[in-house]
Amino acid sequence: MTVKVGIADTTFARVDMASAAIKKLNEMTSNIKIIRYTVPGMKDLPVACKKLMEEQGCEITMALGMPGGKDKDKVCAHEASQGLMMAQLMTNKHIIEVFVHEDEAVNGKELDWLAKRRAEEHAENVYYMLFKPEFLQKSAGKGLRQGFEDAGAARK
Repeated sequence: MTVKVGIADTTFARVDMASAAIKKLNEMTSNIKIIRYTVPGMKDLPVACKKLMEEQGCEITMALGMPGGKDKDKVCAHEASQGLMMAQLMTNKHIIEVFVHEDEAVNGKELDWLAKRRAEEHAENVYYMLFKPEFLQKSAGKGLRQGFEDAGAARK
């Protein structure tokens, strides 16, 4: 059975995170059809994801965005995130939000690495959600993070 997966990304991002996510998904399975939809900015992602689900029949989407480091960029990211949550509730389908804030990295090289790694690790989550949900259940409570080091489980 082939499952449609939507990938929504932006031209505002400084790294092509979609290509990293698509490559990872294709490495993990041949049972998907990826539909990519690129929009100008982060606030365009909620409708892009909703359109991917409703008009293209995607079962799940990834929303890839890169807010800048200024306060107004953080506000835009928050608004986009709120829209993504609303789109999930309206469609009853998951949207995996993959945002990498520019100020998470110390330089362009680290930003490139972080954005691609986070996109790849969230792509793995999409795969597990679709095909092996038991893997995620076994990983519950382990403090796993996408991008930088895992936090690990809290100790008693």
